[in-house]
Amino acid sequence: MDEKKKTSLGMDENIEGALCYVLGFITGIVFFVLEKDSKFVRFHAMQSIATFLPLMVIGYLIGSLAIWSWSMLWFFGMISTLIWILELILWIVLMLKAYQGEMFKLPIVGDFAEKQVK
Repeated sequence: MDEKKKTSLGMDENIEGALCYVLGFITGIVFFVLEKDSKFVRFHAMQSIATFLPLMVIGYLIGSLAIWSWSMLWFFGMISTLIWILELILWIVLMLKAYQGEMFKLPIVGDFAEKQVK
């Protein structure tokens, strides 16, 4: 039976990796700062930050545009909803992949996260 790797925080790598996504970029920042040894966890933490922080900012900006442009409210509302759905899908997939012990890389963001951890 395969023994799970422990992190500098004393948790199994896969559990800590999944926790990097639980509260989006917030837990990503927490684990990126606290975890010193595990490149697996640090990768998932940085990927969480680089994925969910920009999506939150974009969602906020689009929501703000809806307030300023009443004539385009339906359009901005639809875009905002699509961003929320994308975030939900990414949140579930990334947590599951990390829990399964995979170094699952998103396009562009995954390469960026990997460079930050080396």
